[in-house]
Amino acid sequence: MYIVTTQQMQAAEKAADASGLSYDQMMENAGRSIARCIERSFDLEGARVLVLVGPGNNGGDGLVIARYLDQAGLTVAVYVWKRNTDNDLNWGRLDSTGVERIIADTPSAPVALAQWLAESTIIVDALLGTGVSRPIEGGLADLLDQTKATVSMRRGNENISELTEPARPASEHDNGPVMVAVDVPSGLNSDTGSVDPHTLTADLTVTLAAVKRGHILPPGPDVIGRLVVGDIEITPDCYPSDVTLEMATAAKVTRMLPSRPVNANKGTFGTALIVAGSIDYTGAAILCGQAALRAGTGLVTLAVPKIIHPIAAAAVREATYCPLAHNDGFVAPTSVPAVQKKSSKANALLIGPGLGHNDSTAIFLTDLLALPDSLPPLILDADALNILAQEREWWRQLPPDGVLTPHPGEMARLMGVTTQEVQADRLTIAVEMAAKWQQIVLLKGAYTIVAAPHGRTMVLPFANPALAKAGSGDVLAGTIVSLRAQGLPPFEAAVAGAYLHGLAGECVRKTIGATSASSGDLVACLPEATRQLTHH
Repeated sequence: MYIVTTQQMQAAEKAADASGLSYDQMMENAGRSIARCIERSFDLEGARVLVLVGPGNNGGDGLVIARYLDQAGLTVAVYVWKRNTDNDLNWGRLDSTGVERIIADTPSAPVALAQWLAESTIIVDALLGTGVSRPIEGGLADLLDQTKATVSMRRGNENISELTEPARPASEHDNGPVMVAVDVPSGLNSDTGSVDPHTLTADLTVTLAAVKRGHILPPGPDVIGRLVVGDIEITPDCYPSDVTLEMATAAKVTRMLPSRPVNANKGTFGTALIVAGSIDYTGAAILCGQAALRAGTGLVTLAVPKIIHPIAAAAVREATYCPLAHNDGFVAPTSVPAVQKKSSKANALLIGPGLGHNDSTAIFLTDLLALPDSLPPLILDADALNILAQEREWWRQLPPDGVLTPHPGEMARLMGVTTQEVQADRLTIAVEMAAKWQQIVLLKGAYTIVAAPHGRTMVLPFANPALAKAGSGDVLAGTIVSLRAQGLPPFEAAVAGAYLHGLAGECVRKTIGATSASSGDLVACLPEATRQLTHH
């Protein structure tokens, strides 16, 4: 599944048309796909659907959606803004349906629109679509603002139900319609992710054929809701050769994961060595160790400051331990030989979570990295990255093909720029820095990005506030080192680890909720995430 610019998508559609898949058929496929997604996503008993139809292909998709939902037995209306319906095939195809048609410029339109906005169960935004970058103004701004205000009022009206049960809060949107965007919410720039102030925030966005860059670049994720890709039958060979950005999918990740032969022993699944934790961040080491075990590695060795060893050992009973010398609770430079010795038996080494950033840990890391030939494949996270960022050309200290897992703030420190600069161009930065540093770069955040030095880049399909908790990155790092120890190449280990982590987050959000979730809940859900992908 590709992630494309508007220009790349237009080129793919042009190539598909030249190969025999007409634009009219693509529009038919698009409308049918979105209508089916609506049918599967919502309770449609007694539903009333308003489709806001604009002048371009997005509006044409909306007309097809209306026809299919009418055929499904729903009560449907289309509100048509600035669309020339003369010789419009999809407009004509509504003649034989029960779809109510409202033309914006007619005298009765304002009253009809207000009534439908007040009564609709579902509102479909098919006004602008991709390729629109100008500010929204005039009549369209008024239409979007009116829709937004009515939806907000209906969702905030606590007395709309005849009966109220004080002990049970209403479900989300019980008092108002759900918003469905066709391809992109109107006002979202499909290339940059910028959002016009008049944009309608969607609960569900059904994009067509491929994910658009604006869906994953901030602040785009704030307005798209749940993202689903609808098939319009464009084949992969129709996309231009410069399309290299991929979206991770369950099918891709399942193929990456290691097999589990029935005659295996613990050595089959590798040894993960984790250097983590300090007196200030004991939990980081614990979460890493627990995640590494849950992600399937055969043996986990936790190298932690001796002062926190009893606490970690009580929490992660299945791990083996390498208690390290420490200075006031932080790993001491004299621990390097002990880690080096353990490294000789490990298949992957994670350094950094909860390590702390002070003179003691900085000297330890520098001295350890001075022995690259004796170290297994590296994953560097958290304080290991913060320590490196203090050195000029720090990447020259690292053997190639390690995995770096910065959040935006850590990425900014590694580059010597601001966090805002990182967030403003996440994709480009991840790709360019992976090539410059010759490392796999996993840039965390909504729609986490994994970039390889040779240019392959994959985006994770998760934007979930349940993951925005202290310790979430420790669980991610532990999952990645586990997969790396099991023999996955660095890029695949990063992608698969991030996917399992994100899928566990979805499980947590559904069972516990995003507000009350903790990183320990992510660890508890890793087995279910793995089971969903591997079925064992």
